[in-house]
Amino acid sequence: MGKKALVTGITGQDGSYLAELLLAKGYDVHGIIRRASTFNTGRLEGIYSDPHAGDRRLFLHYGDLSDASGLAGLVRKIQPDEVYNLAAQSHVRVSFDAPEYTTDITATGTVRLLEAIRDAGLKPRFYQASSSEMYGLVREVPQTELTPFYPRSPYGCSKVYSYFITVNYRESYGFHASNGILFNHESPRRGETFVTRKITRAVAHIKAGLQDKLFLGNLDAKRDWGYAKEYVEAMWLMLQQDQPDDYVIATNETHSVREFLELAFDHAGLNWKQHVAIDPRYYRPAEVDLLIGDYSKAKRQLGWEPKTKFAELARLMVDADIELLRRHRQGEIRVQG
Repeated sequence: MGKKALVTGITGQDGSYLAELLLAKGYDVHGIIRRASTFNTGRLEGIYSDPHAGDRRLFLHYGDLSDASGLAGLVRKIQPDEVYNLAAQSHVRVSFDAPEYTTDITATGTVRLLEAIRDAGLKPRFYQASSSEMYGLVREVPQTELTPFYPRSPYGCSKVYSYFITVNYRESYGFHASNGILFNHESPRRGETFVTRKITRAVAHIKAGLQDKLFLGNLDAKRDWGYAKEYVEAMWLMLQQDQPDDYVIATNETHSVREFLELAFDHAGLNWKQHVAIDPRYYRPAEVDLLIGDYSKAKRQLGWEPKTKFAELARLMVDADIELLRRHRQGEIRVQG
């Protein structure tokens, strides 16, 4: 019998890629989804429609990281071998507008899940999705597992709590619990309000004559951008190690939002300067100016390294959004909520 994995945030970008990876490795995959009045499982449709999926076993359960008793019931029922906590209010700018909600889900939600596991008397291997936003006002360049945290948003602060509570359960209760400090990771499945996807979606619409202007905030912010599909493999590798640990997952390259703009628009034969306008509403109250991660520990201990380069990532996202728009306009796919 294969292993059982429980994935929170399974309907998100990372969750959907991780579900595909685990199913391909023979796992039974259990995902927690929130009840909604519209379809919110669009990123998982590829699993159900895959003619080669065979008897892949994906189970979705209603739940929420704000519901401690619900989490406890699910953990006891499923009895997972591995738990991947990917759920969060993950939009940094939104976290300034909803700091209490962000803290409740992104920080307290993690301890609710860890407590559900502890109360059930189980010892599954546990992965916590930590974030480069924890570094914030960076103390050194590049950032490593030993770089001090200095978060600059409610989201970053919440992730720092989740990071340390995961370490605490590892040290206090002997949990095989690891933190993956993932730097920005993008894909065609990235949410449309995140800057890279906002750009590539706009490129597709501008090229099709459906949109003229794209409004953005700080174009000079620099990030370490990788491909999400590759980053979920690092999550799995962490839980296959004999000992739990914490790892930076990154590309060790940094590029500005402006560079991504140029690549994306150029790939579609467009001049971004003719279509992009700055809107101060998108500025953060406290900005993170530069993130760049050193993944050498992950390469040394996990055998993991990034393969997709920045320019290739921008191009594949533009191509995917152009194709997605074409299919929508031809009525080939249902619009997802």
